[in-house]
Amino acid sequence: MFTKQFASRALATIAAVGLIACGGGDAADPAPANDAPAASEATASAGLNGEAEYMATCGTCHQADGNGMAGAFPPLTGSPIVTADNPARQIAIILKGITGPITIKGQEWNSVMAPWEHLTDEQIAAIATYERTSWGHSASPVTAEQVAEVRASVASRTTSWTIEELEAAVPE
Repeated sequence: MFTKQFASRALATIAAVGLIACGGGDAADPAPANDAPAASEATASAGLNGEAEYMATCGTCHQADGNGMAGAFPPLTGSPIVTADNPARQIAIILKGITGPITIKGQEWNSVMAPWEHLTDEQIAAIATYERTSWGHSASPVTAEQVAEVRASVASRTTSWTIEELEAAVPE
């Protein structure tokens, strides 16, 4: 009897940790690493570390190397959404999430990304900048002001995007 109760509690704890890591719950923000360079002036002035924010929010699904998880979550490395001149679509996805089929690097993915609109503009800017400047990417940094602008423009949306809706609503 003790073993069944212990196993049940352990499974519930593991499930809760996984749910929190993938956007389905709340978790305390980890302290940013002191030795990692700030992603941009905007995030540095807010005291944020893009890599730490990314790992706490996105790393479980998209992995530390940005290559995603085969059969489950698409890669961010080489993604045209991440490396686009205008980061508005990337920001809109982080804010509202995305669902349904999407093709990245010639492969179709059909999963769900949770919305992260509860994060601050500074946190989203740090994450987006980290994604845009890591893994061989050299796209421009994202500012909190850009995030605020996109947040305001999509504020009335109450559901996750499909790629077709995103492309129709958010300019490149």
